[in-house]
Amino acid sequence: MSPLIALPARARAHLNATDLHVSRGGRPVLTGVDVTVSPGDRLGVVGENGRGKTTLLQVLAGTLVPDSGTVHRAGTLGVAQQEMPNGDDRTVGDLIDDELVHVRAALSAFESATIALAEERPGAEQAYADALAGAESIGAWDADRRVDISLAALGAVSDRSRPLAGLSVGQRYRIRLACLLGAGHDLLLLDEPTNHLDADGLDHLTARLRAHPGGVVLVSHDRALLSDVVTTVLDLDPTSDGRPRTYGGGYAGYHEGRRAERERWETAYRDQQLQRQRLAQDLSEAQNRLSTGWRPEKGTGKHTRATRAPALVRAVHRRQEALEAHIVDVPEPPLRFQMPPLDAPPGVTLLRADDVLVHGRLDTPQSVLLRAGDRLAVTGPNGCGKSSLLHVLAGTLTPDSGSVQRNRGVRVGLLAQESPAPSRRRAFEVYDAVVGRLVSSGRLAESDTIGLGRLGLLPSEAAHRPVTELSIGQRRRLDLAVLLATQPQVVLLDEPTNHLSMALVEELTQALTTTGAAVVLATHDRQLLRDTASWPRLQL
Repeated sequence: MSPLIALPARARAHLNATDLHVSRGGRPVLTGVDVTVSPGDRLGVVGENGRGKTTLLQVLAGTLVPDSGTVHRAGTLGVAQQEMPNGDDRTVGDLIDDELVHVRAALSAFESATIALAEERPGAEQAYADALAGAESIGAWDADRRVDISLAALGAVSDRSRPLAGLSVGQRYRIRLACLLGAGHDLLLLDEPTNHLDADGLDHLTARLRAHPGGVVLVSHDRALLSDVVTTVLDLDPTSDGRPRTYGGGYAGYHEGRRAERERWETAYRDQQLQRQRLAQDLSEAQNRLSTGWRPEKGTGKHTRATRAPALVRAVHRRQEALEAHIVDVPEPPLRFQMPPLDAPPGVTLLRADDVLVHGRLDTPQSVLLRAGDRLAVTGPNGCGKSSLLHVLAGTLTPDSGSVQRNRGVRVGLLAQESPAPSRRRAFEVYDAVVGRLVSSGRLAESDTIGLGRLGLLPSEAAHRPVTELSIGQRRRLDLAVLLATQPQVVLLDEPTNHLSMALVEELTQALTTTGAAVVLATHDRQLLRDTASWPRLQL
């Protein structure tokens, strides 16, 4: 007897969650989240690390019970979490069979119905029609072929006899993703599905998600995938009222809606702060009048003083009450990144590299010439030497052949892919130490230094914490701040979007287009490459 498996709901498929709340360790993770997904909907879930994106997928999948709120699902469900279990003793074929269990059940039901029809059992005709409709609705006979196509497109192992334990995490992930893309589920829940995919795999994933007839919930930092796929975006980042926002119109609609929301938030906060300042000023002026202003000229009688004083006291009380009654109920908006002016002498060659080569790392000689305002995007597959080239330009790596010349006094700054080992010092102390060394060495005038707070990269609370306690994203922001503290005239950025929020990436991208410094960028970020499509390319 075949196992009882939920068959597809197709047009009736839906996923609905209302007012979800989840807290962990007393800290709110999800607050008032609403989700509605029907066939044809592709919902993108965005937010900085720690905002509850993965937690939301677990709630929607039914593997985590929310503290409050409801979840209703209709239809078959396919889930791709970020992590793959270790110690799996199954084979590739076993994993495929497990992921296609509803397909196997539909085919088994059809086979049983066919036998019953041939034996002319009572009710066999209706059972056969139902089983045929169920199998056809998911393309059951074609499911394995669809999986094979996705295995090939994603660069995954297709040998069904291969043990999973001998495969890398990336290979196991690609196999499971291929199964989900071929299984014909009504609803797909995908957590960072672009991890472990190359360019061909990304193209295949994009095409399959766009063609998927069911509903999709997609958690991703990949702005290109979101731009190409989603119809709606759920933003879990902080808002003025503490509740998440849902934006229609795809990624472009989200981008525009978030910009407008941010401007309204900043305006409301600024208005409340100005009103409080006015009330405080009114109170201060009333108190001054009470202490000095009501005193009459010499010769004026005591009666005049006695009648004027109570009125001034009442005025002070009214203004004190008005100030106390004024509630600032709009929280402070998130910081905005502020790129400092990075100027370089026009027309002067700032940096020149001729036929530089690093054995085993940058095996093809490369040449680069940079003047003020120049832009260059360095592209190529992993291991081709992009990072090595940037380190050679920065002077932190000596080439085995070729030469590098830097204009005397030119400041060159590198944002490396990996953050340095975290210090136990507080973030602002690390930043101030860098600025102090620049000033003491004469590379930067005291009057030209920039305070950490002016950059809009770390809030005060994070700036006063030890670097060891910062998140990866916050340490990456500190790295960027330290780079900008040097006010470089040549800016070298190695995968600058790693671990940064989408909002900051977009602000940084905009700033890079207008800075007077020369900028060299090495990245795999497809959206960043699209945004810098007009820049010259160096393909390694």
